[in-house]
Amino acid sequence: MASICFYFQVHQPFRLRRYSIFDSAPDYFDDHANGSILNKVADKCYLTANKVIYDLVKKHNGRFRVSYSITGVAIEQFQKFRPEVLDTFKRLADTGCVEFLSETHYHSLSFLYSRREWIEQIEKHKRLMQELFGQTPTVFRNTELTYNNEVAKAAYDLGYKAVLCEGADHLLGYRSPTYLYHPPGLPQLKLLLKNYRLSDDIAFRFGNRGWADWPLTTDKFARWVQQVNGNGYVVNLFMDYETFGEHQWADTGIFDFLWHRPDAIFAHSDLDFKTPSECADAYAPSGEYDVPFMISWADTERDLSAWLGNAMQANALHETYRVEEQVRETGDPRVLDDWRRLTTSDHFYYMCTKYFADGDVHKYFNPYDSPYDSYINFMNVLDNLRSRLRTKKPEHAPGSAGFQPA
Repeated sequence: MASICFYFQVHQPFRLRRYSIFDSAPDYFDDHANGSILNKVADKCYLTANKVIYDLVKKHNGRFRVSYSITGVAIEQFQKFRPEVLDTFKRLADTGCVEFLSETHYHSLSFLYSRREWIEQIEKHKRLMQELFGQTPTVFRNTELTYNNEVAKAAYDLGYKAVLCEGADHLLGYRSPTYLYHPPGLPQLKLLLKNYRLSDDIAFRFGNRGWADWPLTTDKFARWVQQVNGNGYVVNLFMDYETFGEHQWADTGIFDFLWHRPDAIFAHSDLDFKTPSECADAYAPSGEYDVPFMISWADTERDLSAWLGNAMQANALHETYRVEEQVRETGDPRVLDDWRRLTTSDHFYYMCTKYFADGDVHKYFNPYDSPYDSYINFMNVLDNLRSRLRTKKPEHAPGSAGFQPA
């Protein structure tokens, strides 16, 4: 028996408005652009895909199962611009066949810079999952699948039983991502590794008529999945949810593929669908997956270069986290929320200069003409935030009863 584990990332950042050095207004985020993009993706992806997923769960009497991680900033935008999207996710939660994972609320790289902030963002997100979907997540995925052995230990200390990460060839060697693994010294923690070849066949190659395996039919894909039997337990298909209808437009046939795929899978009696927590409960680790340095699911390098590949990105990230304590000392919830929205990884992703094999990916909904333009705009905003910090007197000492971080 082999299990297909579908995991979808749902995320939209609060994009910044054009902010010059002469601007002094403390409203940094472009509501018009954010609302326009959110509504566009809702119409092309979220509402259609959620209906297909819901209908599949009902059609197959709960045997079809999927999982999501929805960032807190995406949920805030659903609430602000398109509440019906959130309603459809709640309806999926009510089926009992959809699992919601834990992550950083603001889709940040805070693990690299502030362990306190990382934990607080996770706890904030966990409370949101409990409030909206009635679930307490037991599986964790760090922002953009950024992961190393330290992330595993920290997630385990927070009580998670499994973590999602990239199945990187240079770390797996001859081994396969179709098995579960555990981190060094933590046999209790299960690791589910992304099968990037099969995931990317859907997420990136599906509509590519120049691809040798185009068109990707459900029967063909089911045969590829079925080959795992005897060579593993899981096929972890991890991808952006926007794959359906946005990255791969409806006229590519992506929704038809999604609809007919379970039938093709269930035609093989030795295949089923499981959520990440169900995979963790069903299968034992087959060995150790040692990741001493940071990896991610981004770009061909599978490292942090999408966010820390040049001096602009490194400087912007460093300066952002350098003001954390001053932000906390103000005791001002709006200042804290503004700062946390600035920690969203997309802002630094837009500064990436790797316009080669991964260029089209970095241009997705990028509001800037160049990485330098992105950097200057971001630093103008950050400079204004710093000026606000200089004019505010601390209301309470950090950790005092008067100020409890959200």
